Amino acid sequence: MSEQTMPNWLDQRAFLTPERVALVTEDEILTFSELQKRTKEMASRLSSLGIQKDEHIAVYAKSSVEMVQMIHALSYLGAVGVMLNTRLTIEELVFQVTDSSCAYIIGEDSFKDTLKEIGKQTETPSLSFEELKGYQTVPSSMFEEVIMDAPYTILYTSGTTGSPKGVMLSYSNHWWSAVSSALNLGITEKDQWLAALPLFHVGGLSILMKSVIYGMPVHLHTSFDIEAVHDAIMNKGVTTVSVVSVMLDGLLDRLGSERYPANFRGMLLGGGPAPEVLLHKAAEKSVPVFQTYGMTETASQIVTLSPDYALDKIGSAGKPLFPAQLSIELDGKPTSAHEIGEIVVKGPMVTAGYYRRPETNEDTIQQGWLRTGDLGFKDEDGFLYVVDRRKDLIISGGENIYPAEIEGVLSSLEKVKEVGVVGKEDEKWGSVPVAFIVVREGMALTREDIAAFQKEHLASYKQPKEIYFVNHLPRNATNKLLRRELANWLKQRRNVQ
Repeated sequence: MSEQTMPNWLDQRAFLTPERVALVTEDEILTFSELQKRTKEMASRLSSLGIQKDEHIAVYAKSSVEMVQMIHALSYLGAVGVMLNTRLTIEELVFQVTDSSCAYIIGEDSFKDTLKEIGKQTETPSLSFEELKGYQTVPSSMFEEVIMDAPYTILYTSGTTGSPKGVMLSYSNHWWSAVSSALNLGITEKDQWLAALPLFHVGGLSILMKSVIYGMPVHLHTSFDIEAVHDAIMNKGVTTVSVVSVMLDGLLDRLGSERYPANFRGMLLGGGPAPEVLLHKAAEKSVPVFQTYGMTETASQIVTLSPDYALDKIGSAGKPLFPAQLSIELDGKPTSAHEIGEIVVKGPMVTAGYYRRPETNEDTIQQGWLRTGDLGFKDEDGFLYVVDRRKDLIISGGENIYPAEIEGVLSSLEKVKEVGVVGKEDEKWGSVPVAFIVVREGMALTREDIAAFQKEHLASYKQPKEIYFVNHLPRNATNKLLRRELANWLKQRRNVQ
């Protein structure tokens, strides 16, 4: 049986709609034909370095035109991009570059010193984008087709338990992720997606794939800035923004009594369960929010709430995308409606496995079904409700406590801006919940206020036994809460008042 192929995505897009806008940044606007020209020049320079098919190339950069070019350039060479998180320590970066067997490290000019240090410690040649421009473009054969089952990218999981693992995503995984999203949300000729999530994260990378497959402009932001995103929605034609809860909350506060333009289609919300109070807040301001569920292993979303049910099923992540399947299992058996179990998914967007992790692959992926390690339930209509990460579950006196539930309740307090909950070892109960709270600016909140509120809204065993007021919560590059860091804070900040 022959391998399934497609025309190179950027080539095909530049052929079909050459003058359509591909990228909008603070400094420039690029059409697909202009992006293709620049990308092929970069690919030619990479070829002059001797980069060959199937080699792994580490990419270390913030979202930028150069990074977009780099991702597409690798497809012309048949090489695999290892996307490095710019927030990681040198030690973490060295591990990932070594673990993924990278032949080169290429990245942003401002990270030149870090690139050299990683290269020194891993004995891997490194170059900045600026240094790469010093190499001559040479005549080279570029792949005009992509092999759909071939790996395109490797993205590392956060490594909350054990060492991070490199998730291998094929062209087929990325293709089906984009197509499945389109089947759920639809596509219009006016669509313009804003990417404030970093491209080294699957949520940001998936927008880039949608862009070239749909022929859709992407407004590329280096980081999340509330004013810049607000302006892009209000004045620059943006129709969709990918966000996590803390980003959505900030945008809703900024919106105030204003209303988004009629062409704004909505916020695609990922990154974990969202507090229902936040979803109601969005509904009150007529801001459509499409909750999603997905992970690196599923090339972004695999379950998304359809626009048809945005207000009827508040709190739900929706139903699986058209080519995907979803099951909730407990002790290896499907659960009943509203019974909590592990979320298990299957579909063409699901990874074939982790790089060089045969034992993990065997345990995690069985007959195409991915055991996510997340907890949730389906209602009687088959809609998914995500409860929490299994590893974040707090078991106190035999009772299961879900941090996300407590966070959702405490977030409904008007004076609470953010809240994070983690378990603390306890001699009597085994573990008890502890909360870290960020108070909204200019407001006052006491532990007594919280104690009175949670007494009314939470069962006694769910009530945090300690409250810490902090200026911020630890989050990753996509603003997702890092509960493992809260656990470290708990050890270090025992005397915080």
